[in-house]
Amino acid sequence: MNMPLPEPERLLISELLSQYQAQAGGLLPLLHAVQDRLGFIPPSCVPLIAQAMNLSRAEVHGVITYYHFFRSTPPGQHVIQICRAEACQACGSEELMAHAEQILGCKSHDTSADGQYTLEPVYCLGLCASSPAVQIDDKLHARMTATKLQAAVAKLGSAS
Repeated sequence: MNMPLPEPERLLISELLSQYQAQAGGLLPLLHAVQDRLGFIPPSCVPLIAQAMNLSRAEVHGVITYYHFFRSTPPGQHVIQICRAEACQACGSEELMAHAEQILGCKSHDTSADGQYTLEPVYCLGLCASSPAVQIDDKLHARMTATKLQAAVAKLGSAS
């Protein structure tokens, strides 16, 4: 069962719905806007979105779950995305993901127990010629190694 949507989030959703509900193809931009503002798309807002966009709850849920970018739970304080596309795999992203799981203390698609880190696989960050690629929060990193990743994570921890 979904938790009720707190009033500030309900007001935000209403504001965003007024911006996107009349727009043709407005569902994806709306979902991006919700996630940009809240960090995730609360399951309890799906009925509101479905009604305003004249869609079924299943259709809205299907779009949210189809795209790996969207999340239905709050992310950790820092989001670490490791590219799993072919070029990055050829340059060691599988090993990099395993190393990230070890140092962050969480598996791919999960958040660490302390809420500090969310680890996500992504499928192309646009740095194919500089693989493997990682995005930490909003910053791209090319030619990432286990040593560089460990240093970047340590820097995040010292900045908190």
